[in-house]
Amino acid sequence: MTHWLTLWRAAQLVGVSRGVLQQQVRDGALLLHEGLLSTDQLLRLYPGAQLEESGMLERVKMIKDEAFGRRVRERLLPSQEVLAQRLFDQTQELADVRRHLQRYHSLVVDLRERIKALDNAGANSQQVRGLEEFLDRGLAQALATEQADLLSVMDDMLKVMTAQVTVRPSGNEFSVEGHDTLLQAGLRAGLKLNYGCGNGTCGMCKVRVISGQVSRTQTYDYPLSESEKAQGYTLMCAHTAASSELTLELLEASGPADIPQQQIVATARAVSQLAPDTRLLHLQTPRSHRLRFLAGQSVTLGYRREDGLEAHGFYPIASCPCDDRNLHFFIARHPQDPFARQLFSSSIKAGDAITIWGPSGDFVLLDSPRPLVFAACDTGFAPVKSLIEHALALDNSPSLSLFWLATQSDGHFLANQCRAWGEALDQFEYELITQSDMAQGTQQMVQAMRADLFDIECDFYLAGPEAFVQALHQDLRAAGVPSAQIRSCVLHEPVGELA
Repeated sequence: MTHWLTLWRAAQLVGVSRGVLQQQVRDGALLLHEGLLSTDQLLRLYPGAQLEESGMLERVKMIKDEAFGRRVRERLLPSQEVLAQRLFDQTQELADVRRHLQRYHSLVVDLRERIKALDNAGANSQQVRGLEEFLDRGLAQALATEQADLLSVMDDMLKVMTAQVTVRPSGNEFSVEGHDTLLQAGLRAGLKLNYGCGNGTCGMCKVRVISGQVSRTQTYDYPLSESEKAQGYTLMCAHTAASSELTLELLEASGPADIPQQQIVATARAVSQLAPDTRLLHLQTPRSHRLRFLAGQSVTLGYRREDGLEAHGFYPIASCPCDDRNLHFFIARHPQDPFARQLFSSSIKAGDAITIWGPSGDFVLLDSPRPLVFAACDTGFAPVKSLIEHALALDNSPSLSLFWLATQSDGHFLANQCRAWGEALDQFEYELITQSDMAQGTQQMVQAMRADLFDIECDFYLAGPEAFVQALHQDLRAAGVPSAQIRSCVLHEPVGELA
């Protein structure tokens, strides 16, 4: 029997990205009916789809492994109350189907009795027998046992494990797993949600539930009015999806202009050496005051020295907005950068207060179905890493390519991360280039791109020193890439001032 799925659910079941299925729809390999995809089509295109390959069985088996304990159960399975609610919903759906079948059975029995009555009353026997044979054939087809296809079984299982949330009016979708709140799951999926404190105090993550049910995961102080409650409003930070399908009405940020300027005092969690001249600064914001930003944006950091002067630095955020409390920065040694001097002299230590101003910048992902190409030079990898993680969370790009130029021998300080992406993701490829002369390295990158990508319509994201960005931008434009498909982030030289 044909089963209908959303693209989001179909991608989960066969283990590919949603962008891959969207590309197949555009190519005509898959046909949608009212936005849904049939399991028949999906199995024809992916005949080797198996439950084991989808990761579903492995996820269930992991629950039984005591070594993983509570953390695994919380990450993969919702609470007992939510599981019970979703199972109840499926049981209710099955009961509704049974009631419909009983009504049809009664109708068929009544029709058969009427046929017999017509026969006894002397009606045209040939027509009566023909009608009876037609009824028998129809019953045989309706009652014939038909094995459910594998994807239908997997879909029923997935509905209990995870919930699917649809956002109106944008149509965006995301899944809720484990003990995640709606806010946590939406941010992890790359949505540009409106929120503030994240703990139920400010009310900025207020949304309206159009269909489905939610379950409260924590207490909250924000007072919803009786009118808001009657209209179905709730707080995303304090609720999770209780039903397997949920529809919410909310407004998402359309771009950097919708993200407010913020000032937050964060805590330095760690300062780690990535390379002799590169440090990783890990900051953590307060639970009640998180930084809302878009992937690829930058902020100003301030550190107050013992003499009372404040050292400032302007840096792109290297982490994904999905973890808005933990912010990572790749900071290079530079004699004219006051903040970097404090960092490399070990003046900034774990536990120190760091002030954050921002975010700023429009180096953000375009809303586009095209393949994505990222080009970085040295610590320009920071905003590119943030964009790549955001693109992976959105899961709607057919492919991602990374070109990373290092002007020092140890400049590829996160090469292991690139290898991990390449090994784990079929749609991800990368090339690491080492060249002390930036101009020559840029030309090597252009040649590598020209060999694979210049004939493909892509979106390009360039980040690094001004000379690198300008040279690469000129080559792309000369090759016919429209300027609207090129986004740039220039890392300017520090000015060497103290406040």
